[in-house]
Amino acid sequence: MKKLYILRHTKKEDEDLNIDDYDRNLSKEGIAEAEKIAKDFASRNHKIDLIVSSPANRTRQTAEIFAKYLNYNKTVMLNDVLYMAFVNELLETISYTFDTIDSMIIVGHNPSLTALAVTLVGFKEKFQMGGIMEIEFDCNSWIDISKENAKLISYEVPK
Repeated sequence: MKKLYILRHTKKEDEDLNIDDYDRNLSKEGIAEAEKIAKDFASRNHKIDLIVSSPANRTRQTAEIFAKYLNYNKTVMLNDVLYMAFVNELLETISYTFDTIDSMIIVGHNPSLTALAVTLVGFKEKFQMGGIMEIEFDCNSWIDISKENAKLISYEVPK
């Protein structure tokens, strides 16, 4: 059994023509929201073996907040592919994960995360900022994940 958590960054700073989108940080509200979501997630005692994030500032910040609340003492893996990713690139990133990893969080952006959720579990909504989805796969290797063995466990959005 493999478990995937898909997490979209929380609210980002307003657009500024002098700052590239990649470099936009979480807003103060986004930081508070990420902390609230991470604290709630951590309170459920989820065991996380790996956190992989887009290196864009806002996703990296979200991943680091989760790492802090989960007492995740490893390095958050930054993967350039996750910024502006096509769904096949996300699937490839996930499927190439070592099988010693049973549960992972992938922190990214839209529209990529919506496309991933549609592909894996037939999700019918837009993946909201701060949304987190839990998917279980009935397989023992990440290379074997597919919509046929995927089960949507939960999808939560900030309140």
